[in-house]
Amino acid sequence: MGVIPERARAVLESDGLAHLVTINKDGSPQVSIVWVGLEGDDIVCAHLLEQQKLRNVRRDPRVVVSLEADGTDALGLKQHLVIHGRGRVEEGGAAELLQWLAFTYIGPGVRFPPMDDPPPGYVLRIVPERFAGNGPWA
Repeated sequence: MGVIPERARAVLESDGLAHLVTINKDGSPQVSIVWVGLEGDDIVCAHLLEQQKLRNVRRDPRVVVSLEADGTDALGLKQHLVIHGRGRVEEGGAAELLQWLAFTYIGPGVRFPPMDDPPPGYVLRIVPERFAGNGPWA
């Protein structure tokens, strides 16, 4: 896709929870609530354990991420960002990414995950392909 629009970038860097949609083996949607951040123009989220969403992305990389945004449109409807993209699972780095994201989602000075020696986990990296929703990014 290329560059994430600045207004969409602001939503992705906020403390809004993201809805991550992956595709189950039978074609049905699987939805998870995740913390997200940005590394360049990739959307990233971390997972300490092997989970269905990761198995789904390995099999079919198509994903959708949605977040509520601040503000309303001219009709008074809440703005929201929807991103269609492709994901890939990378091994390791989950604890470090979760610690970085925790500063946004929980606050400064927090230790997360709150355990000694967390597993390496997985990082899901999403390359945006299309922006939609209700807002200036649509």
